[in-house]
Amino acid sequence: MHRSTLQIAAILLLLGVVAYAASLGDKQEQATPPGRKEVLFWHFWGGADRATVEEIVRRFNESQDEHFVRAIAMPGNNLDLKFFLAVAGGDPPDLLNIDDPVIADWGARGAILPLDAFAPEHEVRQAEAWLFPAARRLATYEGRLYALPNGLDIRALYYHQTLLDQYGLQPPETLADLDKIEATIAPPGLTSYERHGYLPDSRRLWAWGYVFGGQFYDEASQTVTADDAQIDAALQWMVGYRQRYGPAEIAAFRAGDQSLPGKAFPLLSGRYAVMMDGQWRVRDIRAYQAAQAERGEPITQFGVCPLPPPPGGRQRAGWVNGNNFVVPQGARNAAGAWEFMKFWSGMGHEAEAAQTCVAGGWIPVSQQVAQQPQFQAFLKSEPLFAQFVELAGSDNQYPIPVVPAGPFFNNEIKNVAEQAMLGAAEPDCEAMLRDATRVIQRQINAARESEE
Repeated sequence: MHRSTLQIAAILLLLGVVAYAASLGDKQEQATPPGRKEVLFWHFWGGADRATVEEIVRRFNESQDEHFVRAIAMPGNNLDLKFFLAVAGGDPPDLLNIDDPVIADWGARGAILPLDAFAPEHEVRQAEAWLFPAARRLATYEGRLYALPNGLDIRALYYHQTLLDQYGLQPPETLADLDKIEATIAPPGLTSYERHGYLPDSRRLWAWGYVFGGQFYDEASQTVTADDAQIDAALQWMVGYRQRYGPAEIAAFRAGDQSLPGKAFPLLSGRYAVMMDGQWRVRDIRAYQAAQAERGEPITQFGVCPLPPPPGGRQRAGWVNGNNFVVPQGARNAAGAWEFMKFWSGMGHEAEAAQTCVAGGWIPVSQQVAQQPQFQAFLKSEPLFAQFVELAGSDNQYPIPVVPAGPFFNNEIKNVAEQAMLGAAEPDCEAMLRDATRVIQRQINAARESEE
């Protein structure tokens, strides 16, 4: 063994010892009750969310007497490294929750099990029908469910209604409406800008590509299609903002967002009239409005709407991601993990899952959970959040393709959009997407070959 290899092995061993010691430390908090089978559950939640997770675990443990879930919080970096060390060492957890596009990579390597390897076949079929289409896509690799989602992240447009009213503008229903908002609030040609109506974010080509009617991958032929005409049109539209304002203005204005105190939502300060973001920003808006009320100030009004399509595009479309439960190869209690997965996600436990989603501010993965009275009451009190839940049920919400090299696919598309919008040279969008398609396809092919 080469010296560098020995050093790497030593580092990996040390990390494994640290992770294992941390696991033992949590295990010592409470012994597994006699007669129960332990489910060791790793997750990444910290802070207030960790308390919510622990409450869900407590409710599950009190709901039955066969299994006992022990939750181990591992927030921060390198969760995947710790996971693979545990799998390779033959001592994995029974259950892991992830939010990265790695299901295909891990499934192809045999690091995680498809659901039909440990769950009753009829329940797996039930899960396929029970999940929202977006959730099912998120968890399916080569026609098999490899995960059970427990929460979805949806992107929509937040709009500053008070600011739109000042300019006599309506929330956008079409792409032309969105362009009009920007042109009215920030006419091209000024030397500086206090605010913009809307600026496309280079990271969001995924969302706009789907809205324009494109697909980044063809499942039937296992071919990357990131250079199709609709995605090219989406990127061309985004680049149109660069051409009107210049990449320096866009970059500088975006940099100003980062200087806001406490990573504040820039929409709240009136820097934009419209911004794309996820459902978690509802909490920020409510806190902002509560602070205004406490100070006796007029309450700023906000709204949420779907991403507006161009002519011929998809309605209620966009990019979805979320959280997924996966069971590792070598899990000692996959059956218990399955029971806890169903409890949290809500399959057969819809009322319990509705309580969970209200507590965590999470979007359910099934209409049967969303229609529970407790969750409907929550949506009635939070109409902005309700817009995201409505979009979660759309058939036009798509994840990053669930294929080997998914993280590479994700980053390459983002890099192309960033270079097109902010690079020094005037972009050739068609050529850039064509080159990216070739590179991504080569990476996926290599990943597949390495696992054969």
